[in-house]
Amino acid sequence: MRMRPTLSWTPTEDLPPGTTDLEPVADALSAGGVLVLSGAGISTESGIPDYRGEGGSLSRHTPMTYQEFTAGARARRRYWARSHLGWRTFGRARPNAGHGAVAAFGRHGLLSGVITQNVDGLHQAAGSEGVVELHGSLDRVVCLGCGALSPRRELAQRLEAANPDFAPVAAGINPDGDADLTDEQVEGFRVLPCVICGGILKPDVVFFGEAVPPQRVEHCRELVREAASLLVLGSSLTVMSGLRFVRQAAQAGTPVLIINRDQTRGDRHALTRVALPLGRALTTLADRLDIPVDVPASPRT
Repeated sequence: MRMRPTLSWTPTEDLPPGTTDLEPVADALSAGGVLVLSGAGISTESGIPDYRGEGGSLSRHTPMTYQEFTAGARARRRYWARSHLGWRTFGRARPNAGHGAVAAFGRHGLLSGVITQNVDGLHQAAGSEGVVELHGSLDRVVCLGCGALSPRRELAQRLEAANPDFAPVAAGINPDGDADLTDEQVEGFRVLPCVICGGILKPDVVFFGEAVPPQRVEHCRELVREAASLLVLGSSLTVMSGLRFVRQAAQAGTPVLIINRDQTRGDRHALTRVALPLGRALTTLADRLDIPVDVPASPRT
């Protein structure tokens, strides 16, 4: 069953205001067993915009849905042309202090796990281990025909060779790695098939309108059941794929804490929402807990 795309959310009730008090989050981390659920907001300081925050990409860009992608070759050409160009920039993004802090908390045994809604791989690049990629990863490509998985860099090399003169200037890059290009700029872009069966290639990510694999959802639910608390970082929780875990934790009496500058769809379930920039908030927490934060000095490969 595929989920209906949810692109926006408007509060229909009075939600508790945000705070700048990090003490409840520090207490939860000190107690250990914290499960992190991260969203696009943690990667904005790495140069990757979020969807819904101030200046978010949804103000100028509507993500392609699974239904559009599978419906016709023209839509796939538009997607792959934009994504191929975006990958050149997206793939060079490096972890920021927020990613580094999450990795440091993990190394010091304060976390029970990390679930990310992001597809950028920056948690892993910062050193976090066992990260559950709820929506998949742009680093991989899957064939919709035979199911074969392959590295994105291999397809990028093939697309470079097949489109040697493709060098348009993008208006922006989006959280899904998609570049903002016009229809005229993508005209003539050559899309390549699976080298094994000739089938349709798709990035190994969950598109809007596509369901998260059930076994992945159940794995995340198990992590929520085992967690002492749930810490949401940089997510508006607009889409049900992440909100369901907040609701699950709240129903079980597991404390939910949120760090996000704007209101979220999960605020009413939370013990607190800290309205601070993530990099600043997480490094402040690390300082309070006397935990050094290391951030890779060079881009990932």
